[in-house]
Amino acid sequence: PSVRVCVNVTSDKCYENQEWEYSYRESDPMGGFDPYSSSKGCAELITAAYRRSFFQTGDTPSVRVASARAGNVIGGGDWARDRLIPDCVRSLAAESPVIVRNPEAVRPWQYVLEPLSGYLWLGARLWNKPGAFEGSWNFGPHSAGNVSVRQIVNQVVALWGEGEWKHVCQDRSLEPHEARTLTLDITKSSSLLGWAPIISVSQAITETIGWYLERQCNRAVDVKAATLDRINHFVQAATAQHAVWTAKAHESL
Repeated sequence: PSVRVCVNVTSDKCYENQEWEYSYRESDPMGGFDPYSSSKGCAELITAAYRRSFFQTGDTPSVRVASARAGNVIGGGDWARDRLIPDCVRSLAAESPVIVRNPEAVRPWQYVLEPLSGYLWLGARLWNKPGAFEGSWNFGPHSAGNVSVRQIVNQVVALWGEGEWKHVCQDRSLEPHEARTLTLDITKSSSLLGWAPIISVSQAITETIGWYLERQCNRAVDVKAATLDRINHFVQAATAQHAVWTAKAHESL
């Protein structure tokens, strides 16, 4: 086959979530309470099965395969329904209160460019060193990024400059199941790939809401240019921190 490297991205929801306080490692069991999370666990199992069978011919794999799992990703340009940041933006732009169902739920929040840098770096390492980087990898935030929905919404409203949010208690029996706690352990990615998050969750929210505010204040704004500008800011921050995936750091490998 022409394909030599494949990185299959699933989700942190692939883990059998026991609502434990510790962060989930790549070796923890797959599972899922609902069809969505179960589908992510299945995707991981199928990826592993192909890696160990059809893609393994002799000592060298014919296709180098890895899977990647990120946390709750945020960033400008996301308009999906039933996602915290887009829902906040829509409500605030309409001058309506932001409705929050589970303010104490804790998630591994991270800027969209963080896991993307990990996926691309993982793919590069798979290409350069066959057999050394296959398997599953977590690309989440540092533990300080594991914060509650309440903290996220408070900062979003503050950055927007006006508005409010309110907790709406609903009949849990009528709502889809939602885990209260789910976080990722990134020790493997940090120690073996040299990858690490670049910005804090507070900076991630600032960058994200800044994108939406720029569009809100000027509908004629060049969205592509604004997005590329934020990507450049992120790469500059990563270069200043000598992130392993930056071009300057890559030259020394």
